[in-house]
Amino acid sequence: MPQTELCPGLSLRGFTPPLALADFRLIAFDMDSTLINIECVDEIADAAGRKAEVAAITEAAMRGEIADYKESLRQRVALLAGVPASALEAVYRERLRLNPGAEALVHACQRAGLKTLLVSGGFTYFTDRIRDRLGLDFTRSNVLEVVDGTLTGRLVDQPWGDICDGAEKRRMFLDTCARLGCEPRQAIAMGDGANDLPMMGEAGLSVAYHAKPRVREQAMLAIDTGGLDRLLEVVKAP
Repeated sequence: MPQTELCPGLSLRGFTPPLALADFRLIAFDMDSTLINIECVDEIADAAGRKAEVAAITEAAMRGEIADYKESLRQRVALLAGVPASALEAVYRERLRLNPGAEALVHACQRAGLKTLLVSGGFTYFTDRIRDRLGLDFTRSNVLEVVDGTLTGRLVDQPWGDICDGAEKRRMFLDTCARLGCEPRQAIAMGDGANDLPMMGEAGLSVAYHAKPRVREQAMLAIDTGGLDRLLEVVKAP
């Protein structure tokens, strides 16, 4: 089904607005280039003088041109070997910003009683800080290995698995719905890259935010201009 433009920069496919936030129980966000303005791995790589190399892999992965997301992330993280862990704080403090409308949308969802999930192919160093900053309920992401204050170029396995890829995003999304006692159709999923498509495909409302073409084409709602809170033009807050 083709998308139709509701108004400039806002396109719909497969449903008729308005919906109500009260119809949903959960909203799940991707982090990098969705809830925040950067791809954290690219900015860390800048400290090693390898941003262009890492960013090219990131772009291909997000466009869906690399089939194995896990391997693409291992390649990028390997290029971070030797970067001082202090570079993470510098990225967070100097480069990372919430995308426009992020706080307004999250707070509107919280007031409406929705639980919030941040599920990312990025790193816990950043997701934990965004979780605490916005008061999010659940997170899942990857752990960078640090030894003697330096990134080793490896990731740390976690109890749930090794890397949060598209399949893990989907599993965490569905597990969180089950934990809350709601159906996936009672959940919203927002993302921008190909690794978000598995969870977006399960959601009652999938939202592409300034997304790659493949993601935009498959989402039920595409926000192409403006902030994350443009979702509230379609899904009305109480």
